[in-house]
Amino acid sequence: MGVGRNFSSTIFLLFVVLLLIPCTEQLQTSHAHTLLRIKKLLNSPSVLSTWNTSTDFCNAEPSASLTVACYEDNITQLHIIGEKGTSSLPENFSIDSFFTTLVRLPSLKVLSLVSLGLWGSLPSKISRLFSLEILNISSNFLSGAIPQEVSVLRSLQTLILDNNMFNGSVPKWMGELSLLAVLSLPNNSFSGSLPNSLRGLNTLRVLSLSMNQFSGEVPDLSGLTNLQVLDLEDNRFGPEFPSLASKVVTLVLRKNKFSSAIPEELSSYYQLKWIDISFNRFVGPFPKSLLTLPSITYLNIAGNRFTGMLFENMSCNAELDYVDFSSNLLTGKLPTCLLSDSENRVVRYSKNCLASGEQNQHPYFFCRNEALAVGILPRKQKKPTRMAKGILALSIVGGITLGVSLIGLLIVLVRRAQFGKRTMKIPRTRLIQENVSTGYSSKLLSDARYISQTMRLGGLGLPPYRTFSLEELERATSNFNTSSFLGEGSHGQMYRGELNDGSLVAIRCLKLKRRHSTQNFRHHIELISKLRHRHLVSALGHCFECYLDDSSVSRMFLVFEYVQNGTLRGHISEGLTEQKLTWTQRIAAAVGVAKGIQFLHTGIVPGVYSNNLKITDVLLDNNLAAKISSYNLPLLAENVGKLGTGVHSSALKEHNARGRTIDADKVDVYDFGVILLEMIVGKSILSKDEVDIIKDQLQWGITADDVSLISIVDPVICKACSEESMKTMMGICLRALSEEPAQRPSIEDVLWNLQFAAQVQDEWRGDSQCQSSKESPVSSSQRPSSQLTSW
Repeated sequence: MGVGRNFSSTIFLLFVVLLLIPCTEQLQTSHAHTLLRIKKLLNSPSVLSTWNTSTDFCNAEPSASLTVACYEDNITQLHIIGEKGTSSLPENFSIDSFFTTLVRLPSLKVLSLVSLGLWGSLPSKISRLFSLEILNISSNFLSGAIPQEVSVLRSLQTLILDNNMFNGSVPKWMGELSLLAVLSLPNNSFSGSLPNSLRGLNTLRVLSLSMNQFSGEVPDLSGLTNLQVLDLEDNRFGPEFPSLASKVVTLVLRKNKFSSAIPEELSSYYQLKWIDISFNRFVGPFPKSLLTLPSITYLNIAGNRFTGMLFENMSCNAELDYVDFSSNLLTGKLPTCLLSDSENRVVRYSKNCLASGEQNQHPYFFCRNEALAVGILPRKQKKPTRMAKGILALSIVGGITLGVSLIGLLIVLVRRAQFGKRTMKIPRTRLIQENVSTGYSSKLLSDARYISQTMRLGGLGLPPYRTFSLEELERATSNFNTSSFLGEGSHGQMYRGELNDGSLVAIRCLKLKRRHSTQNFRHHIELISKLRHRHLVSALGHCFECYLDDSSVSRMFLVFEYVQNGTLRGHISEGLTEQKLTWTQRIAAAVGVAKGIQFLHTGIVPGVYSNNLKITDVLLDNNLAAKISSYNLPLLAENVGKLGTGVHSSALKEHNARGRTIDADKVDVYDFGVILLEMIVGKSILSKDEVDIIKDQLQWGITADDVSLISIVDPVICKACSEESMKTMMGICLRALSEEPAQRPSIEDVLWNLQFAAQVQDEWRGDSQCQSSKESPVSSSQRPSSQLTSW
């Protein structure tokens, strides 16, 4: 009986094992079929070229771009990293079908799908991957909001969505992911304020939100004791400095709206290695103790309003490799410890008031006056004594008496002057200095509403707008000597000048056609003083010259920043410079011009349109940043006409002759298309007929073979360009040059495509010639968004 019972047990056990074997094989086959299905849905990228029906996925050799990890015949990790700059998947791709296949791997803990061209909204069925701990879907074309179903992934520790097109806000439920350690969302279109629920993420170590459109106060993060990296660059956060825990290692607040003082406790954050708070509006004394933090290696406070005096004998950390004090209000002398012979150390300190003849310093009084203007007192003021009060009272009484006498004398002199002028044929002139108010006038508020954030970011590095005296401008130009003359256009004569502080300016002299009082120009001046942007040649001030007989304005002088690196055409057209711009530099210049146009259209309401944009009016500064030097200032348009003699003027007249109405913003887009065309072909375009001929060649070249296309492009740039980047710019150029204004893209659409072209070029890894491809990866049929280029 015992033997029979043992035999029966053995037979039963063997039967169970036999049943299990086919199940295991079926499971492995199912996973293999799922992976092969994923390969097909991804359009068989090169990184998956080795996958086939005979591949042993769980035992395949892992690589940096492809890894499949298994545990007990279940796939737990899947890493697929495509080539940088991969275009979006074809129109027939379905993100929903892709995730329907993907969720057949329910044991996945780590999922990385990077640079694969995925597009569409992230499906809600991602919640079925309930075991996920790491999700990285960066560098794709995914859009829309983060679906709420992600909140179900309670094991999630890392969420990386970089370099996509996600929008909306960071949802409140993000704080429910209690294990989250890394939240990385750079280079998307997220907006709104951050939810306070983030304060509950006690495990968070990295919070990276750069290059989005977030705004408002940063939540109190002092409770996040494990936070080591906070990167908020290029948003609209502010104005208060964020509250942080003391373990922060990397702190990046660059390009935001912070305008408070630096909290004292920052000087006790001993693990801080990297601090970048540049290009904000921080005020108050610069905390010198930041130089001696035990871990500090990088410190950038440029473009703020920090005050205080530096001393030669100050200490600094020997490991400090990079320091940038530029464009602040610092005085004193640069610490000797920063001037060591270290080859690796970079120290920048221009545009302060330091006692150094190097790096373009302002005079001492400039920093003091600026500090007072923003309410920062460089030194403590003593309270007046009784004697001082008495002297002050006597001074006031004496001043009033003297003032009354002077006014009476002035009236007599003016009457005599007016009597004498009756016999004169040409009225003499006198100077009326008018101080522009720092607030907005009632007239201005009724005419326009300012987007203050755009203006504050755009005006970085420029001195405050002010009124100049005629004597000051005469000294700057040697009494408007011909040697200072730059040229004459529809908007007056231009002169080059050098102010007392050594700064160079461009002065536009405008003879007004109508007689108006200075009060008539006040709201125009208020507007001009706010039109400041890094890609506009911005006004620094003005001066009125008036007739004595009726105090009306005879001439007006507008003082602009001086850009001394020549025109964009001079750096592109053949024979005008020794070194022509590379393709990457041309894209950067095009992006700059587009941002300048976007500011003119949207930085103020109503916008500034019909700017008669020409490539010769685009200047390059010493960093090759593009600046639009001639645009439709309302004052100039009202008095001397809006349009000059650019290429587009004839096109505009032609449209008007047909009785059609042209959207003002699309006029600027056409003009910008002409600029792009010249940047692509590398030769001057001087007429509307040339525009049409080259545009047709470009249209034909895109649809023809690569040799035909290369024959049109400037050979200088063809040697080091990405074909996808080139075709992206060509496509948006052709759309901008459409004869029908309604078919031209918006300036936002143009800017998006140019930034895409720049990104593709940066990520491009090819040989020294333009690379060819059988498919056109940026055509409209392959793009998920209406903003993408189509030809």
